Amino acid sequence: MSLAKLFSLIQYPLPHHLLSRLVGRLAECRQPALRNALVRAFIRRFGVDMAEAAEPDPTAYATFNDFFTRALKTDARPIGEGVVSPADGRLSQFGAIEAGQLLQAKGHRFSAMELLGGDGDAARRFLGGSFATVYLSPSDYHRVHMPFAGTLTEMVYVPGRLFSVNAATTAHVPNLFARNERLVCHFDTEHGPMALVLVGAMIVAAIETVWAGQITPLPRGEVQRLRFDTPVRLEKGEEMGRFKLGSTVVMAFAEPLTFADGIEAGDKVRMGQSLGELAK
Repeated sequence: MSLAKLFSLIQYPLPHHLLSRLVGRLAECRQPALRNALVRAFIRRFGVDMAEAAEPDPTAYATFNDFFTRALKTDARPIGEGVVSPADGRLSQFGAIEAGQLLQAKGHRFSAMELLGGDGDAARRFLGGSFATVYLSPSDYHRVHMPFAGTLTEMVYVPGRLFSVNAATTAHVPNLFARNERLVCHFDTEHGPMALVLVGAMIVAAIETVWAGQITPLPRGEVQRLRFDTPVRLEKGEEMGRFKLGSTVVMAFAEPLTFADGIEAGDKVRMGQSLGELAK
């Protein structure tokens, strides 16, 4: 048995939510000595480039979470043409949504309907469309931005597990992104419907949006839907949310996306980097 497979199997019996909430409490600690020790250790371990940060002094943040979700300098991430990456990370998979299915990893697919919280009507909007998945490692910038402009129409909280979403787990846990706790954000755009799915993961303490603040953690229960009668308009490249510790963003587009030449699964991408062009 491979180490990756063993790592995946070990996660099944773990108390995912309890572990994540305990880490979340630690990450909100305001005791200066502990907070600064955590931040400095993290910077050393993951080689964080603080020169990119709007606040480069690692001791200036009130909590570890404030440091982790730090803003970048305004010119740190130029916004490219067409559809752009919503985050720094690794483009783990991308391509066509085939028969309502998205590719998770070699040998693993999952349904758009399950990803979107069991909403068959929403899933049908994306038949024949495209998707792209960006994995954010702990060392990445953790704010999520708009791939292109859109108006928020609905937000859906979907309860679930909190498996890790790294490459080892995505290769061995079936339906991973449709099993984990997640926040589905539906947008109307000039190219038709778009969904941005912020997927929770092991030790991800919270998911936030710019329009509603912190959404998770919520008590585990039923799918919760919130529609927006007052439009929330976000422009291309504008921040829409953030993760407190690493996770994954799954993008679904109603129109086919012609991906940029040379892009391959597993490539590192940066927020604002052009991924391709949608059909006109």
